Amino acid sequence: MPELRKDPIIGRWVIISTERGKRPTHFGRAEKLISPKACPFCPGNEAATPKEVVAFRADGSEPDEPGWTLRVVPNKYPALVIEGDLTREPEGIYDRMNGIGAHEVIIETSNHEYDLADLTRQQIKDVLWAYRERYLDLQRDHRFKYILLFKNHGSAAGASVEHSHSQLIATPIIPKRVSEELIGAKKYHDYKERCIFCDIIRQEIADQDRIVAESDSFIAFEPYASRFPFETWLMPKAHISNYIDTDIEMHDELAEMLKDVLGRLKDGLANPAYNYILHTSPVGDEYRDYFHWHIEIIPKLTRVAGFEWGTGFYINPTKPEDAAKFLRERSVSGEKISV
Repeated sequence: MPELRKDPIIGRWVIISTERGKRPTHFGRAEKLISPKACPFCPGNEAATPKEVVAFRADGSEPDEPGWTLRVVPNKYPALVIEGDLTREPEGIYDRMNGIGAHEVIIETSNHEYDLADLTRQQIKDVLWAYRERYLDLQRDHRFKYILLFKNHGSAAGASVEHSHSQLIATPIIPKRVSEELIGAKKYHDYKERCIFCDIIRQEIADQDRIVAESDSFIAFEPYASRFPFETWLMPKAHISNYIDTDIEMHDELAEMLKDVLGRLKDGLANPAYNYILHTSPVGDEYRDYFHWHIEIIPKLTRVAGFEWGTGFYINPTKPEDAAKFLRERSVSGEKISV
């Protein structure tokens, strides 16, 4: 069973998961050579994955059989496992707990050749809706404190299977990165009695020069202090602290915005590897007047090296304003788009 161990100096938890060592390690070759016939996420190969948890099927086909358009399955090589009781115990000065959680894969399309940016707005909406369904189900488990949804696109971003997919990991603690955001946002709110994210949105709309795309309900922009080239944040303009509270009607617009932004990145940067992460409020405390859900998209264009690891500083060679201008002038059709 996996276990979580706590760093006693900075309070960061690490997952020790030996099961993850069984997954494919020849990422570069796998991405080049795996064909739909061998891909575990392609129709006809359903037996290569654990049994599906959710599937969208238009034709009424049977579970774990072809006919699906989207499929959610437990990860075959989970970082955390759902079976067992959560126990926490000391080991001398150290703290550890057994690796209880959930780790699922959202197979976004049955088409091996398409990535998320290639899908229709309705197909992307289905992906976003699957995120919501799985969150609503897993939040009922009292052992889970946080549910993280994320996507690794390309081997350089950590994807071990080329077929387009996202992942979900539910953890028994709030991750340190999320906790830091929550603490910083609360301090700002305590001082100014306003949400920092809402103030950022107002500032970006006023400045205009870091906006990538904007719609009635959503905004995508390059953060003022971007850590990485073309780091892009997407968030609702209205104050919504938890993703599951986003109106059903807004999902069409969100799907369109996500497709737009990913299309610009794909077109302008020659289909880069990227990670995106959905940050939302912790389980059991879904509404916070100081937190605001958002998606962080991070293309893998530079490497994190010794200075970054040693100091926590990031060196970004591209001004966010220049990155935003470049992306504004790109679309999947190559046409210039003004904000």
